[in-house]
Amino acid sequence: MGEWGFLSSLLDAVQEHSPMVGRFWLVVMLLFRILVLATVGSDVFEDEQEEFVCNTQQPGCKPVCYDAAFPISHYRFLVFHIVVLSAPAALFVIFAVHQAAKPGRGGAAGQRARRLQPFYVGSVVARIAAELGFLLGQALLYGFRVQPLFVCRRRPCPHRVDCFVSRPTEKTVFIHFYFVVGLISALLSLAELAHLLRKGPPPRAGCCHRPQERGPAPGQPAGAAEEPCCPTGPPPRGDLTV
Repeated sequence: MGEWGFLSSLLDAVQEHSPMVGRFWLVVMLLFRILVLATVGSDVFEDEQEEFVCNTQQPGCKPVCYDAAFPISHYRFLVFHIVVLSAPAALFVIFAVHQAAKPGRGGAAGQRARRLQPFYVGSVVARIAAELGFLLGQALLYGFRVQPLFVCRRRPCPHRVDCFVSRPTEKTVFIHFYFVVGLISALLSLAELAHLLRKGPPPRAGCCHRPQERGPAPGQPAGAAEEPCCPTGPPPRGDLTV
């Protein structure tokens, strides 16, 4: 799983700027996608081409039939899916680090959050588009069942050739599981986008004033009736959480 470590660390950095529903999406991404694909998916699809058997010895027939049955390998398609889904979040983290390191652009935590929120919302929109696009692509390319028999009539096969897929039931279960996880992930992303749009941008940095319920004490000027309501403790974190 070492090849997934860098991607997992980038996704983990997004939680600093994510609301609670966005962190649920991150858990689904790390546990039910990256972890499952790295531990189970590679074993399910590792023999996909080697165990694709056709009842012919015609040279070149088997590779052509395999290409017709699986235009893209299931495993490579799912890996590409994860990379594309992670790209918007990774780009946002790179942008946030760049803005924080820029001289004179650090500013207060609230100002940084206001600058970063439009880019975070854009990353969520891009994630939703990628999610729906890959769900549609999975349905069009493979459907929802891996057939145990594939009939091939492509050249250079001399006649109709029957080809047999290894472990079709196990692959069908895995595809169903991954599609359901994709639907849950898309719903979480839509809920996160709705939360961000309803919440609006963070408040501007600065002090607010509120009138006191009673007038100023004797000997105090009239302006003393208002006192700043700014917190005296440490500044809040510059994230986009609730």
